[in-house]
Amino acid sequence: MKNQVFKITNLWFVVIAANIMGSFSATISQAQGIQKEKSQSHIKLALNAFSFNDALMAKGTPEKPAFTLFDLLDWCAEQNIEALDVTGYYIPGYPEVPSDEYIYEFKRKAFKLGIDISGTGIRNNFASPDPKVRASDVERAKKWIIVAEKMGAPVIRLFAGEIPKGYENKWDEVAGWMIECYKECAAFGAQHGVIIGIQNHGDMLQTADQCIKVMKAVNSKWAGIILDTGNFKVADPYADIETVIPYTVNWQMKESVLGNTSEVKTDFIRLMKIIKNSGYRGYVPLETLKLSGKVKPYDPFVLVPQIMKELHAAQNEVYK
Repeated sequence: MKNQVFKITNLWFVVIAANIMGSFSATISQAQGIQKEKSQSHIKLALNAFSFNDALMAKGTPEKPAFTLFDLLDWCAEQNIEALDVTGYYIPGYPEVPSDEYIYEFKRKAFKLGIDISGTGIRNNFASPDPKVRASDVERAKKWIIVAEKMGAPVIRLFAGEIPKGYENKWDEVAGWMIECYKECAAFGAQHGVIIGIQNHGDMLQTADQCIKVMKAVNSKWAGIILDTGNFKVADPYADIETVIPYTVNWQMKESVLGNTSEVKTDFIRLMKIIKNSGYRGYVPLETLKLSGKVKPYDPFVLVPQIMKELHAAQNEVYK
């Protein structure tokens, strides 16, 4: 009889404990849900090194030494730019990976200047009909994922690739090749703590629907969209920008949402409102470009501070 009472008592204790723990878990879950709902958008304006493409690609002379990524870090510090997206093309020896000495010295200097490394990126073509080209570019991406890990870049930017000739009406077939490449890169990125950033570059990825279709197929928390505001080939780019933000891990903020052939300026106030309402938190790098097909002076040393000033004004207006 005593044993039966003991068993019954224990059973009631287990039931009561389970109820308490269930209530406690529910409370935590509800609190987390509320916290998530209350989470507000917070952004850090940054710079993409591609804005200085001509200067960084120019060969130096005894009279005028080459402008390097280290020089760009100094310039960013002078301009109080908080973060830099370090495009890999400008690292000596690209596409070969740099030495650890170069990586760590760059990382040290960026830290000393108080500049975050918001990401990096390489060239690749995952839309090539040639499987050997795709495989080679996946291997290159993996090598640069390790560079990103060592540098402290949280995201590496990868392209999709141009629509191959003869496949203009076979988007799904080509996308299948891309997706397999992205999956392999994302799995490797997960092993090294680096997120794969898939950029809508006006190539195979021209619309929000295409971006989301690829993201859902890749199906990895180690992959996301690099939201290029100037490369949605649609009637209303602002609508596609808003649609893709939930999948976005980094940006390329352009002067015009209509691309580098248009002088119609981005409505930064409108864009900031979209970003704020989305709840996005993270870096928003600016990338300025030359106007294509038009003779107009392009000086990033003048233009970048000007656009940054406009972006900060819009940010302050919307986030006040």
